[in-house]
Amino acid sequence: MIRVKSPSRIHMGLIDMNAELGRVDGGVGISIDHPHVAISAEIADEIEIIGKSLLSPRMEAAARVLLPEGQGVRVTIEEDMSPHVGCGSGTQAALSVAAAVNRLYDLGLSVREMAIAVERGGTSGIGVASFEKGGFIVDGGHKFAEKGSFSPSSASKTPPGPVLFREDFPDWEIVVALPGEDMHIGAHDAQEVDIFRKECPIPLHEVQAVAHIVLMKMMPAIIEKDIESFGQATNRLQTLGFKQREIRLQHQAVRDLIELLQDSGAYGAGMSSFGPVVYAFTDNPEDAAYLKEDAQAFLDSTIGGNVIITRANNTGASIWEE
Repeated sequence: MIRVKSPSRIHMGLIDMNAELGRVDGGVGISIDHPHVAISAEIADEIEIIGKSLLSPRMEAAARVLLPEGQGVRVTIEEDMSPHVGCGSGTQAALSVAAAVNRLYDLGLSVREMAIAVERGGTSGIGVASFEKGGFIVDGGHKFAEKGSFSPSSASKTPPGPVLFREDFPDWEIVVALPGEDMHIGAHDAQEVDIFRKECPIPLHEVQAVAHIVLMKMMPAIIEKDIESFGQATNRLQTLGFKQREIRLQHQAVRDLIELLQDSGAYGAGMSSFGPVVYAFTDNPEDAAYLKEDAQAFLDSTIGGNVIITRANNTGASIWEE
């Protein structure tokens, strides 16, 4: 039996949705321990997914692509996370099953090869890199001529872009607020495609500002473990580029929650991917507990939901045999 436990990821923002230089996408993100996907898998006569989960279709599709002809796999879902909330569940679900099949049948595939096979990473490579190595990640996007359009990963078959920068994320507290069940659907599928088409290309000056912040403030802050500068960069990113437009499309309560966390002592706060997940950083467990309490009280009085405190994952997915 093979067991796989994957991280999830905070997607802090896409870098270049203008493409004037001939590249598009690029992204910044952090691999985190919770929420996560955990499965066990064993060889079977056919494909069987055990456990009630909205991620089951993605897992079955991944198994179907990777399995040698005539072979099967029995996958038991032990822990999962909600889809379309901004944590990258689809990539983690697909890669978890792909990794299990890869090990069970000794296919010898790399994480990148598995990602290409299951068609993940077509816009952002953060989820794929999170599964492979974890940490704080900056990816370099894609050649626009090869991708051909501004589009989300769900509508792109382009291989994951190159990882330009990967560094262990400091041992800071990460508060993650997951709005209630009624809010558990960020933009996806046709709606997401339509948003990309309407909003892109992003004005070049905004793209340049995002790149400047990432290169000259965020990346040095990670190396120097400077949470104050990292938080300032995080807050600024919420007001620029594609991220600003993702936030603008959210429920008012999600926008208010970001502001609440920024004003309540977090060094920085923002929304992951298309949301509605909101995150915040602090370097003090006591402060993290206060932020969690404030965010939970806000959700309880508005749209409901749950708040957790987690840490970065700096190792990637765990895959082992029992």
